[in-house]
Amino acid sequence: MNATEQAPLARPKSDVSSAVGLVGVAGLFAWVAFARAFPDIAEVFDWSVPRDTLGGRNSALVGLLAAAIPMAAWSIFVDKVHLRPSTGLDWALVRNRTPDRHATWVKLAGLWATWAIIAGLYCLCRWYWEGQYLFSMQVLGYAALPLVVLSVPYVFWIDRALVNQRDHAWHFGALLLMRPGWDMAEVRKHWQTWIIKAFFTAFMISIIPFAYRNIVTADFVEIAARPERIALTIIEAMFMIDVMIGTVGYIVTMRPLDAHIRSGNPLLGGWIAALVCYPPIMWGILGGGKAINYEHDTAGWLHWMEGNDTMIALWGALLVFLTGIYAWATFAFGLRFSNLTYRGVLTNGPYRFTRHPAYVSKNLFWWAAVLPFLVTSGSPVEAIRNCFFLLVVNGIYLWRAKTEEAHLLAEDPKYREYHAWMAQHGLLTAPLTRLWNRVKPRQVLTEQPAE
Repeated sequence: MNATEQAPLARPKSDVSSAVGLVGVAGLFAWVAFARAFPDIAEVFDWSVPRDTLGGRNSALVGLLAAAIPMAAWSIFVDKVHLRPSTGLDWALVRNRTPDRHATWVKLAGLWATWAIIAGLYCLCRWYWEGQYLFSMQVLGYAALPLVVLSVPYVFWIDRALVNQRDHAWHFGALLLMRPGWDMAEVRKHWQTWIIKAFFTAFMISIIPFAYRNIVTADFVEIAARPERIALTIIEAMFMIDVMIGTVGYIVTMRPLDAHIRSGNPLLGGWIAALVCYPPIMWGILGGGKAINYEHDTAGWLHWMEGNDTMIALWGALLVFLTGIYAWATFAFGLRFSNLTYRGVLTNGPYRFTRHPAYVSKNLFWWAAVLPFLVTSGSPVEAIRNCFFLLVVNGIYLWRAKTEEAHLLAEDPKYREYHAWMAQHGLLTAPLTRLWNRVKPRQVLTEQPAE
């Protein structure tokens, strides 16, 4: 923070209330409880259905609805986000404005062309047609026609209240239809947001069945017999929360919920830092390629603590705590979670302690779970290599954090206030800021000669 900057007296108010994420988690676990109890429920009501828990893929999709509906309802009826100026909507216009159907059809043409191009890119990229991604392609394939049909009444309705009807989609549609008035900068912003949605939505949908099934089908009696099973199951539950709430965030980007993407990260470095952490690029770095491999000859925390139940319980509790922070950092976003985007400013939940709680907890989790400095071969060289490459991964996440901050600092004065407040008052951020101010290179001020 510059010497001329002054931190605000109070932490700026969050654009997302704490309750939104909590009701989403409550809705999700209500459905999980129903799915686990389904055999008993079916027996009580004598339903002619298989008496098995609902741990399948379709049930996981219903879990998304169980989380999304309470969050949307709370946002509208309690927080009344649809009335905020940040939505870009003015509902008084619905009564007074004459609908511009021509502009709406141009926008729809832009949207449909965007979806068609994304579908073509999915078809071209081979990794989407094998393994876990097959489920994503099936879901998106079934959703394509309803999405096109429902987009017509939705866009016509929204356009009645939209203050600026010539949004990013309109500019792309006008470009395609060769209508005057389109702006290439707006077209680039349109594609920034849709590439983000297409890339991350497919990935998130691909992993929800695994996170969901493990919790719905878990044998809690067997799990309770061992401390490591308790810890691992709770960790899986936290990952389920992260995946399910995160997936909702990528899907529900709607203006009436004030959850629309206001801008994508314009920094190339931000895109590189984020994309190397996800498939398919990650497969060449951390997967089959193993260019950055910090798990060579490692056996993990349970191997080294085998036979010591007290240590297993304590270390398992630490891993649960770190995973809990990670999940909290996701569901605190409510409907607005996504990478590489600006969708408002979040200042509550774990974000009152540090600006990047998810990155901090995730990276600490890897150190604590993998224990890269302990190798089964006993080779100190391999231990040093593991530690070095995990530090490289830590550096990538630091890079991500800095590019995200640069994006948000340029977009919103509220984030600048939050950034300054955290530098002075954040539980983790403030001491790190003071440390950095002590060690960073000092600027040498030279006296300028008088003219």
